[in-house]
Amino acid sequence: MLAWSVGTVVWTAFEEQQAGHAIEAVVFAAIAGYLVYGNLCYELARLGRLTRHGASTETAGADDPFFADTAPALTILVPSYKEEIPVIRQTLLSAALQDYPNKRVVLLLDDPPSPKTHSDRTALWAARSVPFDLQASMAEPAEFVAQARREFRKRRASEIRWETECARLSDCFLRAAEWFDDQAKQCPILSHTDVWFVREVLMVPGDELRRESGEWLARRRQSGIVSDALRTEIDAAYERLAARFLVQFDVFERKQYGNFSHEPNKAMNLNSYLGVMGKRVKPVLRGDGVHLEETQAMIGSRVIPDSPYVITLDADSLLKPDYAARLVRIMERPDRANMAVAQTPYSAFPNAAGALERTAGATTDIQYFVHQGFTRFAATFWVGANALLRKSALEDICQIEQVGRITVRRYIQDRTVIEDTESTVDLMANGWTLYNHPERLAYSATPPDFGSLVIQRARWANGGLIILPKLLEFLGRAPKRPAAAAGALLQIHYLTSLALTPLSVLLLLSIPFSAELMTPAMPLAALPYFVLYARDLALAGYRPIRDLLRAYALNLLLIPVHLTGAVTSIRQLVAGTKIPFRRTPKISGRTRTSGLDLTLQLAMIMLSAGLSLYHGLGGRWISAAFALANLSLLCYGVERFIGFAEAFQDLSLSIQDTIGRYVKAGLFTDRLLAPLSSSMGAILVLVQPMRRTRPFSRQAFWSLSALFDMILTAVP
Repeated sequence: MLAWSVGTVVWTAFEEQQAGHAIEAVVFAAIAGYLVYGNLCYELARLGRLTRHGASTETAGADDPFFADTAPALTILVPSYKEEIPVIRQTLLSAALQDYPNKRVVLLLDDPPSPKTHSDRTALWAARSVPFDLQASMAEPAEFVAQARREFRKRRASEIRWETECARLSDCFLRAAEWFDDQAKQCPILSHTDVWFVREVLMVPGDELRRESGEWLARRRQSGIVSDALRTEIDAAYERLAARFLVQFDVFERKQYGNFSHEPNKAMNLNSYLGVMGKRVKPVLRGDGVHLEETQAMIGSRVIPDSPYVITLDADSLLKPDYAARLVRIMERPDRANMAVAQTPYSAFPNAAGALERTAGATTDIQYFVHQGFTRFAATFWVGANALLRKSALEDICQIEQVGRITVRRYIQDRTVIEDTESTVDLMANGWTLYNHPERLAYSATPPDFGSLVIQRARWANGGLIILPKLLEFLGRAPKRPAAAAGALLQIHYLTSLALTPLSVLLLLSIPFSAELMTPAMPLAALPYFVLYARDLALAGYRPIRDLLRAYALNLLLIPVHLTGAVTSIRQLVAGTKIPFRRTPKISGRTRTSGLDLTLQLAMIMLSAGLSLYHGLGGRWISAAFALANLSLLCYGVERFIGFAEAFQDLSLSIQDTIGRYVKAGLFTDRLLAPLSSSMGAILVLVQPMRRTRPFSRQAFWSLSALFDMILTAVP
């Protein structure tokens, strides 16, 4: 219907020689066509997930246990920059308690090694001590199980009593379960993230160990000769139990050494450690500081262990205990020898308290479904919050560069702040494949306030347009097959969507297209997308209609944020300079939203209000309804996700900061400064009580946001 209406307008314009009308139709077709293209990509990805759902080949052998003599070595890298200590501890513990033997957990601490303030020094030393505190905590159950196993092996050669061995093994499982219980009791429950951590990382494994303890205790009643097979079974049980606690912790700080890159991004933090794995290194004092150099000398040096597999895990992400075992088992299959990355795209922690965190988490969970469909069409992108990497694949794409006197090895690209996405293209170009496992095994934190969400989403939007030429070059050389064509469409949309989708919506809202173009075909074309989106929200545990409208409102608020990220990408592409990596703040209070972002939100509201009136007076009812709906949802989004009082407060503080910079530069006189400062101070005094009582949603029924709040409360 959309193509027919546009085609009719273009044909009529050419017949009547109305070039302006034809250009309008072509522009409208480009804008609406991209939105329809995005809808079709979403539906295609969801179709791909359905074809994978329940396939027996996806998880075949994933539950088979690993033994210490067969499990390949695994290193789990946790890059961290000024993270809170409880966050670091939970992440390291979820990595250390993987039900997998032969593992190492390394905290890649990127804090400045010489802090200038007392609080920063305290935080740094506390972060350095976390891995060693966990090592000491896990040493007690590890030693208990190891001692029990050694004693069993001494008795194994002689004649043993089945009842006694079952009771001893049951006692080991029970002692391990009690350790998990103690850890759960010591963990403070301050948020829904803590609830998930205690339940999934501590209580569920503890319950499983207690169940196995009961099973072994029940088996002691079985009589008969203890055969070699039963001896092997008991020994294997000891080994599996010991694997839960056998882990080596370490801390690595690249900024302590002058011969490592100090570029402020996660990619170079990972690259620095990957570059020394498998080498014997020694700190050496040079003229410009301490260097960590490769050496053959045994004294004063140490070996950084190598491993065929590496897990990269963000410091605010958590893994279920079977993450490593399942994914390594899949990558060890002979038919997956060319698989470079296996992952479970992270999900949001459930049961968030705030509306913003819940809605942003819903959009994350929807992306989980989309990424599952990408794998069906060989269009998988590496999602950097968590991933299992084959180290030989990283070595295959490694680029070595001499920067001054420093040799920099780039296993993971750092040209953009979405380093995992560009490295995906490098891996595919070298013949490697990527894989999304169809189970939720990893969870990551969602920003709880709008200020921190803006920083995260702007970072996500920055880089796709820079990587697009490299992807197009690869696709131009790839074999031309139907499945490959579908994958190419998905990958191109993935890189361009955060720039072109908000731009398309903004242009569709701003340009006064004629009624011949803005026909009912537009909402009808979007209807299947919204119906499927609502269904996916229900599958993910959300309320379909309410959270669909909230997600739409949030995406409207993020239009300026995504466009700012896209403009930053273009600026970086033209200038050839890297954009600094902005870490998503993780603080207990609210992160302040920048004045520019708030000004753009206000501009979006004013634009929608003006266009709804303009289109209504012109008789363009479809356009007027579209603008009015966006206006209502924008007002609701500002009230629900930012807060009117909080927005005014942040905007006033930003204006004061701007005035202060101008005064410092000598551009403002005291005569101009006094009334401006008084005005800002008066606004802050007025909005402060509003922020505490939130009168906009409870007392001011004239507000559009309050009306939407009541409507969304009533819908399912």
